[in-house]
Amino acid sequence: MATKKQTSATQDFSKYIRWFWMTFIGGILFVILIFLLASWGLFGEMPDHTVLENPKTNLATEIISSDGKTLGKFYLNDNRTPIEYDELPKHLVEALLATEDARFHDHSGIDAVGTLRAIVKLGSGGGASTISQQLAKQLFHGEGSKNKLGRMTQKIKEWIIATRLERQYTKEEIIAQYFNIYDFLNNADGIRSAARIYFGKEPKELDLKESAMLVGMFKNSSLFNPRKRPELTRERRNVVLAQMVKYDYLDEKVKDSLQKTPLDLNYNPESHREGIATYFRTYLDGFMKDWIKNNPKPDGSKYSLYNDGLKVYTTIDSRMQLYAENAVQQHMERLQAAFFKQNTPERNKTAPFIDLSPEEIKSLLRNAMKQSERWRKMKYDLGKSDKEIEASFYKPTEMTVFAWKKGKATEIDTLMKPIDSIRYYKTFLRTGMMSMDPQTGHVKAWVGGVNYRHFQYDMVKQGKRQVGSTFKPFVYATAIDQLHYSPCDVFPDTPFCIEANKYGNLQDWCPKNSDGKYGGSRTLKDALANSVNTITARLMDKVGPRPVIDLVKKLGVESEIPAVPSIALGTADLSVYEMVAAYAAFANKGVYTKPVMVTTIEDKNGTVLYQFKPETRDVLGEEEAYVTVKLLQGVVESGSGARLRRAGEPYGVYKEIITGFPYAFTNPIAGKTGTTQNQSDGWFMGMVPNLVTGVWVGAEDRSAHFRSITYGQGASMALPIWGLFMKSCYTDKTLDVSTGNFEVPKNLSINVDCSKATGDGNNAGDSGDTPDDLDFG
Repeated sequence: MATKKQTSATQDFSKYIRWFWMTFIGGILFVILIFLLASWGLFGEMPDHTVLENPKTNLATEIISSDGKTLGKFYLNDNRTPIEYDELPKHLVEALLATEDARFHDHSGIDAVGTLRAIVKLGSGGGASTISQQLAKQLFHGEGSKNKLGRMTQKIKEWIIATRLERQYTKEEIIAQYFNIYDFLNNADGIRSAARIYFGKEPKELDLKESAMLVGMFKNSSLFNPRKRPELTRERRNVVLAQMVKYDYLDEKVKDSLQKTPLDLNYNPESHREGIATYFRTYLDGFMKDWIKNNPKPDGSKYSLYNDGLKVYTTIDSRMQLYAENAVQQHMERLQAAFFKQNTPERNKTAPFIDLSPEEIKSLLRNAMKQSERWRKMKYDLGKSDKEIEASFYKPTEMTVFAWKKGKATEIDTLMKPIDSIRYYKTFLRTGMMSMDPQTGHVKAWVGGVNYRHFQYDMVKQGKRQVGSTFKPFVYATAIDQLHYSPCDVFPDTPFCIEANKYGNLQDWCPKNSDGKYGGSRTLKDALANSVNTITARLMDKVGPRPVIDLVKKLGVESEIPAVPSIALGTADLSVYEMVAAYAAFANKGVYTKPVMVTTIEDKNGTVLYQFKPETRDVLGEEEAYVTVKLLQGVVESGSGARLRRAGEPYGVYKEIITGFPYAFTNPIAGKTGTTQNQSDGWFMGMVPNLVTGVWVGAEDRSAHFRSITYGQGASMALPIWGLFMKSCYTDKTLDVSTGNFEVPKNLSINVDCSKATGDGNNAGDSGDTPDDLDFG
């Protein structure tokens, strides 16, 4: 029989057991209650089923070339373009699992083993967050709380969201989302941007050590930043490789070999001012904003260019765009060197300006000062007075300026007065270039300047300059259309005047041939090939300015053109964009096709929101267009464009300014050079049957120009860019740039064979592309 003491002890023990079970069950109920309260939103808003299905992430608008390459993106903060799981290389996924969540496929959002280990070791043995939990944190509440209670409630919310994500998505979808959401720094939001920015590749192309580096950044991308801390990042990459060995994803020998290698970054920054087709992307930014303004979503709200993940399919060919940009870089660096040589202080005390007084230069610089971004910010953002602002332009300031170095655009850190930097930038020659398929209207390449970061004014569509002799084919085409002239018709090469007031000209207009030589006669083909001003003037007198302007307007030119005879020699200011589209009609059998830059716009789900409709119109008959092309072929065969045919090494002054010369093209080419008064502008328009390309070169101010026609003509300033570009296009066998003949119309009635035509055929050289080309009268 138990003693009273034993009975009391038993009762006490039973009491402890009851308290233990009550505490244990109460704890479980408390945890359940906490989880219920958290799931009901007591500790902060929780995502519902709809939000989980469509998590709100900012997606950049992607600009895609005609050959399927990404040209760039539009974004404000998040340069993110999501990809599917199938686009991830196997070793990238294995690196993630080995490093972040080895039991990922065995749990349902919460790793019980890892959680218990973290509790027992108080976190010293590593964290317990699964990939699902980390995704929950990234998607729905970002950075952690700084206090213990906050961290605890956050962790509870992560667990709940993680389990919901596991029910909502497959394991593969969770992995893809995690790669897509993470910020890898340096505008590398998500794995696709990271692969492109750090290695210049698509994710599928990443090799093993590249994948390991990117996975290593998941621990802390700010700490393991490959640009700022390459050695620390390399150590972290090697830890990832070791983890892959630990979980049998990688062989030990392969790991040892890879751990010895450097990071081998191939840094390709993706920003609005860097990368390929920067000027085109700026044009596209305006195009898209206009489109968004006029095309709301089905619910009436507006699309976001920066957050909605639109896909914009463009006509730009990434290969041709790269060749165009390289051609500009190659030629402009050498041409600029020649320009600097002519404008040293010893040779030109007012460099880069010519024939301007000190007062005129001061006024020009002051106007530029008031148009600068510095003036705008100080005036409107800081509220400074004009006197204060102007004084700031004369104080030395640290700045980074543009320069050419070894054939490439570069930057130099320097100390300079802002007013001196304005003058410095005015010494640089600018350029504009556009290439287009004349049949489809698809614009294949667009280069608006030498460097977008420092020269943001687009000289393809924004800028307009006098076109010089490149306007003459419009006069010839009008005469052929109206009077049925043949390239073989002969005209006297003698002085000629159009009397005052005949066509709105206030005085007699008597254009001169540049070399001052006259006499004999020329065929129209020879006259255009050598840009003879007097014969162009005779044609203008026969047709009048108004029909020429009417033709040009039908060819897509929107700029104002005065109805006076002097337009025959190119006094009008037109853009490269307008000129290329107009010339393209000649190659397209007289049919004008409006340039196309965007073919399709899709939303993030692939739904087509916009598809372009071609805009065309008949302007010239097929026969008249072909005859004009034959005239333009004469320019390349025997006129100012003949250097495109030459073989041998560059000679004379051309050694200084021409790279890759000669081009030795043997295929049919139609083209026209152009130079304006005082060599301020150089043009070349070149055509083959399926590609029309226009190039302009000049300084920002017309008073900054070459002193001599040797360098300052279209054949020296602009034609080499066309030649280099086309040479690259022909070398690339993946492109289909024509080498054949322009198609001859059926029942051609106009004679284009001038082998038996009369006329002395004097070759006056590039006579129309000289300073007297625009003797306005």
